[in-house]
Amino acid sequence: MAKYNFNFKKVRFIKEIIEKRFNILMGIIIVLFSIVAFRLFSVQLIQNEKYETLALESSTNIVDGPSAPRGRIYDRNMNLLVDNVPVKTIYYKKIKGVTKQDEIEIAYKVASIIELDYSKLTITNLKEFWMANNPEETENKITKKERKKYSERKLDSDDLYKLKLERITEKELSEYSEIDKKTAYIYYLMNKGYSYDEKIIKNKDVTELEYAKISESAEELNGVNTKLDWERIYPYGDTFKTILGKVSSESQGIPAELKDEYIEKGYSLNDRVGISYLEYQYEDVLKGTKAKYKILNDNSYELVEEGKRGNDIVLSIDINVQKELENILQEEVLNAKKEPNTDYYDKSMVVIQNPNTGEILAMAGKQVIQKDKEYKIYDYTPGITTSPVIVGSVVKGASILVGYNTGVIDIGTVLLDECLKIKDTPEKCSLNKKLGNINDIRAIAQSSNVYQYKIAIMVGEGNYQYNKALKINDQAFGIYRTMYNNFGLGVKTGIDLPVESMGYKGKSTLPGHLLDFVIGQYDTYTPIQLSQYISTIANGGSRLEPHILKNVYESNKDGTLDNVIESVETKILNKIETEEKYMKRVQEGFLAVMNPGGIGIGYMGDAPNPAGKTGTSESFYDSDGDGVIDKETTTKTFVGYAPADNPIMSIVVVSPDISHSYGTSNYSSNVNKQIASRISTKFFEIYQK
Repeated sequence: MAKYNFNFKKVRFIKEIIEKRFNILMGIIIVLFSIVAFRLFSVQLIQNEKYETLALESSTNIVDGPSAPRGRIYDRNMNLLVDNVPVKTIYYKKIKGVTKQDEIEIAYKVASIIELDYSKLTITNLKEFWMANNPEETENKITKKERKKYSERKLDSDDLYKLKLERITEKELSEYSEIDKKTAYIYYLMNKGYSYDEKIIKNKDVTELEYAKISESAEELNGVNTKLDWERIYPYGDTFKTILGKVSSESQGIPAELKDEYIEKGYSLNDRVGISYLEYQYEDVLKGTKAKYKILNDNSYELVEEGKRGNDIVLSIDINVQKELENILQEEVLNAKKEPNTDYYDKSMVVIQNPNTGEILAMAGKQVIQKDKEYKIYDYTPGITTSPVIVGSVVKGASILVGYNTGVIDIGTVLLDECLKIKDTPEKCSLNKKLGNINDIRAIAQSSNVYQYKIAIMVGEGNYQYNKALKINDQAFGIYRTMYNNFGLGVKTGIDLPVESMGYKGKSTLPGHLLDFVIGQYDTYTPIQLSQYISTIANGGSRLEPHILKNVYESNKDGTLDNVIESVETKILNKIETEEKYMKRVQEGFLAVMNPGGIGIGYMGDAPNPAGKTGTSESFYDSDGDGVIDKETTTKTFVGYAPADNPIMSIVVVSPDISHSYGTSNYSSNVNKQIASRISTKFFEIYQK
């Protein structure tokens, strides 16, 4: 039999260790329970009120009301351009627990109270109404075989739904009276879109009686109620309306193309938002703050926080000048369209700017289109930022500065104006043919092309010989484009509108194209770029960012404009890198254009001491809309400012495709002179009262 040695000391030692660890564990447990007990005591007694509030908040549904009224828009003289007016609205907001049958009953009640145009009711809408009224008959329209296919996933719920719709007969629908159809349309409106969004039943021509009856019956109508909504009104009618922009309707909500942008900013799909131009550009400023409501246990709403109208904005636009400009444009484009050789002409655009601040004072474009043997006028103001054209000689102020800056000419340099002939190309002459020996001022005043050609050849280190090939340094294009860009030509101006084109930039570096470039016959520019360019010359060399917004005011209940919360300051984008004497020389040249011996006399009417530059360019037109350029036309431009010694305005007029040479005469309309002269005169009548 085996013997075992039992070690009592070792057993005792192990027992002591176990007891010690047990005591430690119990101590930890006691501490933890003490902490838990203290926290419970704190939550239930010390912080009871705080946690009751948090619990209440977490169990309370807070919802936003509809889009609040937007801020108003004023012109620079505080004339109201855009306002809101209250609109009586009948709407439906689904209440929890309301069934389809309940909604049908509600729709019948509403139909008995209001007049409603239900001509937009479709056959599908009527069939869906029949299905809601006849659920059992609807289900019987699906065969057992089709249900089996559905269970086998060979058909889906959409397939069954289409089959049900298809099988509703004309006889079944013929039982519906006019009141039934009216009810069906109301039912459709109640179920259109997202389930728990507000649905507009009627918001046009709601009578006082309809509004009162719906309000009185709101409790029994279970979700149908009344409210005062808003819509935009325009005290000056269509004047500047395109650029003021549009706001989506409540039924439209956020358009599909803007959905992602607005959803990312926290908007709801049914919100009313700015969708174009200034309403879109300044959405963050103009949008109102929605009211907040608490949903109570009985599904009614309690106001938690009042909504607030959006902030008001003041524009740099003078609506009186704008109105005169649009009237003049409308008259002159119609007059021009009746003149010879204007077959391809259809529009003119004008920008009036403060050259010292960048403020746009007025801007408009008008397009004339023949319909049913009548000429109709349409707004074309957006083209000022989006429609680039070949602008011609108006760019010569920038071109001649390149000559000064590179040292190839200086003040008073005399060059011979003669026709140039490069091998394998037609002669290149000034518009007035040979001007003889002329200096820099006369070159601008008489719009000499050859003077600019010869500067460009020298800048490009070329060696001109009659009827010989011409070589130039490709870097000359970069030198010229840099100068043009510094004036705002060929780059975005930064105007505060959503869309702006930079124009077309030619890719060829052939010597002939450089000569075309320096007289404005190669790259294309928009009217707003020309406005930035001439304003830079007018103010002595500072390229300013053009802007339409002037001030933002905080909205208040009494509607006054008291608290300015933002003002748009003059923003200098860059300064022209040239000596002051050269910029002044360009200004002298532009002044000479508008005085005896210059080709721009009369272009600014009665404006005091005007300066400016005309432009004529060869342009091209797609006459049959097939995407292929097939006609050569002439485009005319004008840029100017006044008074020359202390300018308060600059002006740009652009008339694309104003004439062509396919007619029986060489007549070319003076529409630019007519427009520029009339609006310049009117401007100073208004500003020198």
